[in-house]
Amino acid sequence: VLVEYKTKDPNHVEWAKALKELYLPGLRGYVKSHYPLGPVWNASGKKVSAAPSKAPQSGAPAPPCPPPASHFTSEPSKASSSQPKQGMSAVFQELSSGNVTAGLRKVTDDMKAKNRTDRTGVVSTSEKQTSSTPSTTTPTVKKVAPPKLELQMGRKWAVENHIGNKNLVIDDCDAKQSVYVFGCKDSVLQIQGKVNNITLDKCTKMGVLFKDVVAAFEIVNCNGVEAQCQGSAPTISVDNTSGAQLYLSKDSLEAAITTAKSIDINVLVPGATSDADW
Repeated sequence: VLVEYKTKDPNHVEWAKALKELYLPGLRGYVKSHYPLGPVWNASGKKVSAAPSKAPQSGAPAPPCPPPASHFTSEPSKASSSQPKQGMSAVFQELSSGNVTAGLRKVTDDMKAKNRTDRTGVVSTSEKQTSSTPSTTTPTVKKVAPPKLELQMGRKWAVENHIGNKNLVIDDCDAKQSVYVFGCKDSVLQIQGKVNNITLDKCTKMGVLFKDVVAAFEIVNCNGVEAQCQGSAPTISVDNTSGAQLYLSKDSLEAAITTAKSIDINVLVPGATSDADW
């Protein structure tokens, strides 16, 4: 309105300025002084005793007149400042009064924990056994997921939860697919083809025989695993693993091997001749 009628009609400009001054500073100052935490409602519906309102600070604008009585009630309207403060407003009012500890009860010597005979910090042997003994009514049974060897969405081979299986074979694979081995124990996996990457995660006494890897061969959170590369592997990574045997072929001797937080890692390379030891 101010922009549109700035040079056309001064009445519109005067009306817009008056409407703005009604809120700033009038209504905003009134709300900050009397309702800092919002309106206070009387949930019980009963009449509350009037409380003396604070005098407005000097220099602050006087609050506007209270709104007229509602047409839907016969009770006359009361100024909101006469209502007793509730919730956090009452807490802040009590803190500002400076008499916070007036209603606190004094603690005598017989009420202190160190002087009470009915309480002690000593735990009896029976209580220790009761608290340390596991409940027999609710035994905890660890669920084991079923074993899995499948191609997911045509991009990822999932080999999971195999125990004691020495004949795991992946033969129909290509360079765009990855192999993820998880939770296997005492098993052997053969990958008869070129894949993008191979990852062993949380496996124990697991053996992997693979040919070519485009990206990397990774061992994570494993214990006692053996891996043999018959082709090429540009990167071999071992992380948080205890005990790993890595057998490299002549084509994979240039592989970059990185280890982190791992112990007992052995790398075996072929000898000078085919009959020589590793």
